Amino acid sequence: MPAVTVTPGGTAATSLTVRNDSDIVEAYTLEVVGDCAPWAVVEPERVSLYPGTSETVTVRLAPPRSPEVRAGDVPLAVRVLPAEHPESVTVPETTVHVEEFHELRTEILPRRRRGWLRGRYRVAVRNEGNTPTQVAFRPEQAGEELRFGFTPGTLDLAPGESAETRLRVRTGKPVWFGKPAVWPFTVRATDRAAEQDPEAGARAGTLVRPPLEAEFVQIPIFPKWLLALLAALLALLLAWFALVRPAVRSAARQAADEVVQPRPTPGGKNGQSPGTGGGSGTGREQGGSGPGVPGGTGPGTAGGGGGQSSTTIDVQTSGGQTKTGSYTVPAGKTFRITDIVVANFQGDEGVMTITFGDRKITTIALETFRNQDYHWVTPIEIPANATVTANVTCAKPGTPATGQQARQCHEVLNVSGALADIAR
Repeated sequence: MPAVTVTPGGTAATSLTVRNDSDIVEAYTLEVVGDCAPWAVVEPERVSLYPGTSETVTVRLAPPRSPEVRAGDVPLAVRVLPAEHPESVTVPETTVHVEEFHELRTEILPRRRRGWLRGRYRVAVRNEGNTPTQVAFRPEQAGEELRFGFTPGTLDLAPGESAETRLRVRTGKPVWFGKPAVWPFTVRATDRAAEQDPEAGARAGTLVRPPLEAEFVQIPIFPKWLLALLAALLALLLAWFALVRPAVRSAARQAADEVVQPRPTPGGKNGQSPGTGGGSGTGREQGGSGPGVPGGTGPGTAGGGGGQSSTTIDVQTSGGQTKTGSYTVPAGKTFRITDIVVANFQGDEGVMTITFGDRKITTIALETFRNQDYHWVTPIEIPANATVTANVTCAKPGTPATGQQARQCHEVLNVSGALADIAR
């Protein structure tokens, strides 16, 4: 059986002559054994011979293009098994020379990276050839804006072995303002042996794959929204110095002049002012008693200013549900509300509606605040037996400072003002 040379992915054939030297008709079964068995067959696999006759069979070889089929000399053996005399089995052998082929499978991750000055990538390589190889990397860019560095610069890979190298891309100048700059580049992985000897690489069936494409997006140091914010702040400062500040200073100067202006003293007999003579009058200015007079008590209102009071309404609601918390003004009292503070310390999502009696004060989206306060110069009066309510619809519980999402929405409403007795 003569030796044969085969290229992975191709086919080759050799021949084997079987002779019957016995004195009976014999049938022979032929089977390839050894390392070539997975990709070699005998045609035909069974022959019948009369005594003293022979027949030539064909051994066909079709090794796959795989790193499992190593380059080099591989023994080829065919077992010839007689049906009538199995003890006379023979195994003729020859040599199959498997030729080399080179193939690299590469991938770059990620394909796109964003950064101010530098970006990092991973280049994965697998040796799909059937011979050891040393892989080198060559970056390519249309311009000269980028600098490249590979760690390690080369990889030694056995057939079927995979490895990675780290690629660092750096730009020379930052982009301060404006749009991001996009720098496309390619990376080519080359087989050192095939690159140094192109003719040998061509004979070995080197598969040249297209280069890997990637890009580095260089983002500006100062984004557009920051420029817009700076412009808005500058406009506010100019408006303050040009319009608001002069008006405030003028109003303050006018108020100061009114305070320090001497009040005229009406002249009386002997220089005495009215109410300071020998009569029984006290000369003290009397406070008013009607509505609108500070400190006065109008009809149906609380007598006196009342004492300061505050109450807290705590509402806990499960996701997707609505719950109401309330405070009822005691009988015989009037609650004059001047301040409220709303706390959403978990960062819940949903809606809160605050109502004073029959009057809706406000509706707030929970996700727009963590703490919110409201103040009134003129108090809002809540009569006796009326309620202050906080209605909460929980869409999604938030995440407090512990870092774990809460099971329920939790809002707190604090109401402050004066709680006074109703005048009888």
